[in-house]
Amino acid sequence: MIGQLNGILINKTSTEIIIDCGGVGYTAYVSVNTSESLPEVGKNVKVITLLIPKEDSLNLYAFANEAERETFKLLISISGIGPKIALGILSSVTVDDLQSIVISGNLHSLQKLPGVGKKTAERLLLELRDKITKIIPAEVSDVHLKYSLIVQEALSALVTLGYSRLMADKAIKSALNDLSTDKLTAEQLIKSALKHAMS
Repeated sequence: MIGQLNGILINKTSTEIIIDCGGVGYTAYVSVNTSESLPEVGKNVKVITLLIPKEDSLNLYAFANEAERETFKLLISISGIGPKIALGILSSVTVDDLQSIVISGNLHSLQKLPGVGKKTAERLLLELRDKITKIIPAEVSDVHLKYSLIVQEALSALVTLGYSRLMADKAIKSALNDLSTDKLTAEQLIKSALKHAMS
């Protein structure tokens, strides 16, 4: 099995990449988050991978880190979620955000994810709540959940305004350095992040 790839990135889109490893080009499907985290074409890159055999093909999936791969494996273990939907979910939210949504039991946020209806969202909550914390071990308090959801709301707002997820993430991180996390609101974070995004 192919567990990782280390080579030259020769092509990159929002859904797949090609990496040249010793003269062999490997095509792998990726999430938008992974794609945006990778360097520009022509640079050396290392990704974590998962090979999924099908009846008539072998599909390779690449991830920026181990946490994303393990979350992907958890997602495709749930009835009604295949690799395509799993990548769609991981393109819409980060692993951290998904963890917070699941642990907080936020069914509404889950139903907003691509390919996830009410029944699938309910299965996600039921089957992932105990498992997902093992990927990112953390004592998740009410304060942590509120903070995470504020960041998620701000990220969604910037992406809706046309910023790439990578740019939005950088702007939010810069904004968080300027703001006090005490009594932080989504509106405050969005305003500050927009200033950083436009600077």
